[in-house]
Amino acid sequence: MAAAADLDLTVDRRIRGPSWFGSLSRNARKNPVGALAGVFCVFLVVLAVLGPQISPYSANDISFDRLTPPSLTHPFGIDHLSRDYLSRIIVGARNSLGIAFAAITVSTLFGVLFGIVSGYFGGALDLGVSRVIDVMLAYPALVFVIFMVSIFGREFGTIAIAIGLILTPGTIRIVRSATIGIRNLSYIEAARSLGATDTWIMFRHVLPNVAAPIIIIATVNIGLAILIEAAISFLGLGVSSPTNPSWGRMLQETRQYWQTSWWTMIVPGMAITLAVLAFNIFGDALRDWLDPRLRGSR
Repeated sequence: MAAAADLDLTVDRRIRGPSWFGSLSRNARKNPVGALAGVFCVFLVVLAVLGPQISPYSANDISFDRLTPPSLTHPFGIDHLSRDYLSRIIVGARNSLGIAFAAITVSTLFGVLFGIVSGYFGGALDLGVSRVIDVMLAYPALVFVIFMVSIFGREFGTIAIAIGLILTPGTIRIVRSATIGIRNLSYIEAARSLGATDTWIMFRHVLPNVAAPIIIIATVNIGLAILIEAAISFLGLGVSSPTNPSWGRMLQETRQYWQTSWWTMIVPGMAITLAVLAFNIFGDALRDWLDPRLRGSR
C-alpha cells in the first residue's frame, strides 16, 4: 500500500510538472549569471528603499577632507564639496531607481492597455495605434523629456510620465504581437461561443497568456529608464538637487574634476553601468525562464 501511494504521488507530480520554486532553482543553476544579476537587482531595490537608513554618513555631511581618494574609511572617496561618495551613491539610488520604476509602471499600464486592445480587435483601431506608435518612435527621447519638463516643471511625476511615454511604444508592440498570436486560438473561440464579452476575454484569457513578455519587457526597460534619468539629471533637468542626489547629477557636478580626481567620474558612472547591465541580464534570464520555447536551449 505504501509503495502504491508513493507511486501515485510520483505520477501526480509528473502530471502537474515541477513546482515554481523548483523551476526557478533549476534555471538559476543553468544560468548563474542571470541569477546573480537578479540578486543584484534586488539589492539595488533594497538600497533605494532603505538608502538614508543604511548609508554610513549623511549624504550632505561636509566634515571630510575635500577630494580625498578612495580609502578604507571612505571606499568611494570624497567629492569636491567634502561629502562621502559611498553615502551619496546609496542615497542617490532612490531618485535614480525610483523614477525608473515609476516610468516602467506608466509604460506597462499604457502598453498593456493599448497593446491588448489593438491586437485583439485589429482593423482600423490597430492601424491607428500603429501609426501613433510610429510617430512616437520618430520623436527624439531627450527632446520629448525636455519638452515635458519645460511645460510642467521638474517634478518627479512629470519626469516619470515623460520617460514612461518614451518606453510605451516598445511595450505596445510586444504586447500587441503576443495578443495577435493567441486571439484566434481555440480557447478564445470557445469563450466567445459561450457568450463571454470582449472585455472579459481580454482580461481573463488574453492578459494572463501574455504576462510573460510583459514582465520581460518591463525588466529590460528598467535599465533604459535608469539611463534616460541619468542623462536628464546630467543635463540639470532632473528632480535631484545638491542636497538630494542622483547618479546622473553626481556626474554633472564633478565633471570639471574628472582629470585630477578620477573617482568622481568612475564611481557614479559604474553605478549607472552596473544597474543597467544587471537589469538587462536579469531580463534576458527571465525570458529564458518564462518562454517555454527557450527553456531547453541552454
